[in-house]
Amino acid sequence: MNAELSPGLYIVATPIGNLGDLSSRAAQVLARADVIAVEDSRVTAKLLQHIGTRRPMTPYHDHNAESVRPGLVARMGREVVALVSDAGTPLISDPGYKLVRDARAAGHQVVTVPGPCAAVAALTLAGLPTDRFLFLGFLPSKPGARATAIAEVAAVRATLILYESGPRLAATLAALAEGLGDREAGVAREITKRFEECVTGTLSSLAARYADAPPKGEIVVIVAPPGEVPPASEEDADSALREALTRLPVSKAAGEVAKRLGLDRRELYARAMALKDA
Repeated sequence: MNAELSPGLYIVATPIGNLGDLSSRAAQVLARADVIAVEDSRVTAKLLQHIGTRRPMTPYHDHNAESVRPGLVARMGREVVALVSDAGTPLISDPGYKLVRDARAAGHQVVTVPGPCAAVAALTLAGLPTDRFLFLGFLPSKPGARATAIAEVAAVRATLILYESGPRLAATLAALAEGLGDREAGVAREITKRFEECVTGTLSSLAARYADAPPKGEIVVIVAPPGEVPPASEEDADSALREALTRLPVSKAAGEVAKRLGLDRRELYARAMALKDA
């Protein structure tokens, strides 16, 4: 057992590009860990070489997590187990949360060593609202499933953040424009690396930009929240009421339209009565 750190699970954020972003605390935990659970040992080996240490590593990823997890949890009772991803903060778009869940259930200490995260880094670059945001991970690759996923978040009043690959980027931007409207957006890639860039514009203009030139590198898409919906006009209210009155009694028609358009129910009830008697 490592005498300098208490046994348990240590969630260690690693650089998303620039190795200088590894914190001194993260370096110390990795250098003192009894074992490091990694996505790819080749990637983590380079990081360990950068800080001048070698430590035992064991693969932990989507394909082996179910079989490997029990052994890691058992080791946490007597050893320091560090969890890293290839880049950024573990658990963000990877299976790490299940390891945390099982570690807690077993009564082991769980410690976070925070640091880089591509989703948050991209949000700070894009110049879009940051007070509320929703991370979507990767959207489905099939068009139908992707459209459904986009429709589910269309009304969410928050900036949307998602990961994407270069070959799929243009199609995803076009699908977002179709499902959300032509909102302001940003495409950030290679964050903290030599060719870092963040290109902003409307979803349709970005889709056109990348249609014939898919970019390389790790990509984050950031999409602005929906704009303020203009208040419904009298004509809008009357049209909605006429349609509702073909299906519902006056009271229910007024209630349905009030909820949908955000108008006063009593005023709509009076208007519905007038329309009905006209």
